Amino acid sequence: MRTRSMGTALPRTATRVALGLALLAVPATAVAATATSADHRRPATAHAASHAARAATGLDDPAKKEIAMQLVSSAENSSLDWKAQYKYIEDIGDGRGYTGGIIGFCSGTHDMLELVELYTRRKPDNVLAEYLPALRAVDGSDSHEGLDPGYTKAWRKAAQDPAFQQAQNDERDRVYFDPAVKQGKADGIGVLGQFAYYDAIVMHGDGDDRTSFSNIRRRALAKAKPPAQGGDEKAYLDAFLDARVWAMKQEEAHSDTSRVDTAQRVFLKKGNLDLHTPLDWKVYGERFHID
Repeated sequence: MRTRSMGTALPRTATRVALGLALLAVPATAVAATATSADHRRPATAHAASHAARAATGLDDPAKKEIAMQLVSSAENSSLDWKAQYKYIEDIGDGRGYTGGIIGFCSGTHDMLELVELYTRRKPDNVLAEYLPALRAVDGSDSHEGLDPGYTKAWRKAAQDPAFQQAQNDERDRVYFDPAVKQGKADGIGVLGQFAYYDAIVMHGDGDDRTSFSNIRRRALAKAKPPAQGGDEKAYLDAFLDARVWAMKQEEAHSDTSRVDTAQRVFLKKGNLDLHTPLDWKVYGERFHID
């Protein structure tokens, strides 16, 4: 299932700094006074430090990002081999025209057009460039006019080109991955939460639709505060997943919520907020494992 709402979506781990041995030169009385003051402030300080640590933990760490790609691919393609999906393209009958590539770029939701435009800027003489007028014409609809019969064959040929593969990677990051991680870090949530954001924006986009990512997040914020606002991370993520399930059920193509119920919710219940491996989950009844 490679589906999103019709709305258009538009530094690694923190360094630890040692304070050195300066306290050794401070008189004992001063140290004692400082300690008393520090003890008085400790709960608030620890609270803030905890939030900073959560926000600093990133899904953009290469190992974590690879896990994210596999998790999404398990739901979108029933496979952990996400790199095999560069060549994928079909019309799945969801009203979004052709769906293709590693993240389900759609001819009806603008992101496929932007992908082919990027590829053509980088490599003007490519097999998809001739379809740009047609992609512009069908944008916002499920029409294949001007694309059939050769577009899908051209897409699969382009998918053998490392330049097209890189364009897919870059557009995935620009439109979906990077905004999700950035918002997740701003909300003080860790890797699992950042992944929940990413998976939501992949499926629903981030347009004005009531089921878009921003509106899912807004619905969650009405129920719980994220860590950056002093809330409990698990409680907030539970509220976000509730909102996500609600959004999925608004559309028949999304009504199977197992990618949340038997995957993300499982990790949350286990307290695996940083997606530490090994991971075991199910999507649409199929079992998956990452060592």
